[in-house]
Amino acid sequence: MRKHVADSQQRLDIESDAAPGPTGRPVREFPEPAPLDGHGPARIIAMVNQKGGVGKTTSSINLGAALAGYGRRVLLVDFDPQGALSVGLGINPNSLDQSVYNVLMNGRLDPHEVIHQTAVADIDVMPANIDLSAAEIQLVGEVAREQVLARALAKVSDEYDVILVDCQPSLGLLTVNALTAAHGVIIPLETEFFALRGVALLVETIEKVQDRLNPSLTIDGILATMFDGRTLHAREVIASVVDAFGETVFETVINRTVKFPDATVAAEPITTFAPSHRGADSYRRLARELIARGGAP
Repeated sequence: MRKHVADSQQRLDIESDAAPGPTGRPVREFPEPAPLDGHGPARIIAMVNQKGGVGKTTSSINLGAALAGYGRRVLLVDFDPQGALSVGLGINPNSLDQSVYNVLMNGRLDPHEVIHQTAVADIDVMPANIDLSAAEIQLVGEVAREQVLARALAKVSDEYDVILVDCQPSLGLLTVNALTAAHGVIIPLETEFFALRGVALLVETIEKVQDRLNPSLTIDGILATMFDGRTLHAREVIASVVDAFGETVFETVINRTVKFPDATVAAEPITTFAPSHRGADSYRRLARELIARGGAP
């Protein structure tokens, strides 16, 4: 069993004298996480929102890279048939002989045969392609169909500290599989009114999974993404989210910037593509906040 060298989950209680941040709370700094003296078992986190284009894949890649930068071994699971996470890490989905689809449909397949190393230290990826779209239909007749991903990830969990599952924009069977396998959920939320409307439905789905399939599932946090502090609308959306969900909302906010698509084109996380950019700083801060909250080792 892994032990922390120091108490890396201790949060700083001293509030900054600076003006409140975008969430309306005083800006706080989170401590540099202590190193680990071993790896595994992993904490599994599902990155979920049924609305597309809210930053799930960007956040999965960059949060994973930030955690890896703090010495955590990370597995990224592409659970979207579009394969955007795979592309964002330099893998061509169309050239794959095997993908996460094969792991789901063949319980005897060793997941190690599907996992790819990436160019980023301590990050591996289980890629996906369009084949995954068939899994939703094929799994319907399976016994314990909601637990297929959980059984697959159990075979590799001891080798990683964090497993991030990048879900498709849907609340279908694949997303339910991810929620059943996960210990926690991060909900990326674009700071835009229509994105806000779907959060209540998503939380209701999470509560059903908690009640029927995975009682230990928790919401690690709601992550405001694509924030533009120059617009009143974005500030009002964040205020509404904080008013509704309180401390569940991460203090870290991800600002809108062209550097994220630039990094995607380069098939790199922003932490390596532009390490001094404020976007890279934001995801490193998010990693520290997640660890401080107990959402990652």
